[in-house]
Amino acid sequence: MEMKKRISLELRNRSPEEVAELVVDNCRSSDGEVEGLTDDFKELEFLSMVNVGLTSLAKLPSLPKLRKLELSDNNISGGLETLAEKCPNLTYLNLSGNKIKELSTVEALQNLKNLKSLDLFNCEITTLEEYRESIFELLPQVTYLDGFDAEDNEAPDSEADDDDDDEDGEEGAGPQGDYDEEDEDEEGSEGGEEVGLSYLMKEGIQVEDDDDYVEEEEEEEGEERGEKRKRAAEDEGEDDDEDDD
Repeated sequence: MEMKKRISLELRNRSPEEVAELVVDNCRSSDGEVEGLTDDFKELEFLSMVNVGLTSLAKLPSLPKLRKLELSDNNISGGLETLAEKCPNLTYLNLSGNKIKELSTVEALQNLKNLKSLDLFNCEITTLEEYRESIFELLPQVTYLDGFDAEDNEAPDSEADDDDDDEDGEEGAGPQGDYDEEDEDEEGSEGGEEVGLSYLMKEGIQVEDDDDYVEEEEEEEGEERGEKRKRAAEDEGEDDDEDDD
């Protein structure tokens, strides 16, 4: 797909002024120049043009807010002074896999005062003797070259840091979650015990009540039987008296 058409599609009914990030990797520049980008992209902060067949940056528009520029796997061999002119606030520049051979070519980046990270992987310049020392000396504002600083400390990955924070957050939440669950279980058990005791106590009271009731019934039945015997005895006495008469 041609670069102009790809950029048009990536706009997605937005105006260029509304775009902060633009990725047009693997499309095609018809003449090796930047196509379809204009000065209207003044809010652009991240631009990726990986493997689009670029040989020159001469037609790069003014992008005053651009911070990160991905240009890996193209055929750029020079003209880097355009970057300082058109993208003065660049902090990250990836030129890996291009045709950069000489230190003099990179020297043009000295005017990018905010440049902190520069990648030149798979460029012929990396085969030069004392390549890293020379670049750090030539571009003192650069902290990380090909992902490492002058002391061979790896550059921090902002996305990885975010993931670590998320994991830490999750790990921190985990034990607390377990603790709450255990508390609930314990509370449930205690509640169950209380209910059980209450139930048993109530049952005990009921049993006692039932026993009392049974005793009362037995007493009443005993009294009734006693009265019956008494009446029977009296009746017999009366019958005896009648016989004597």
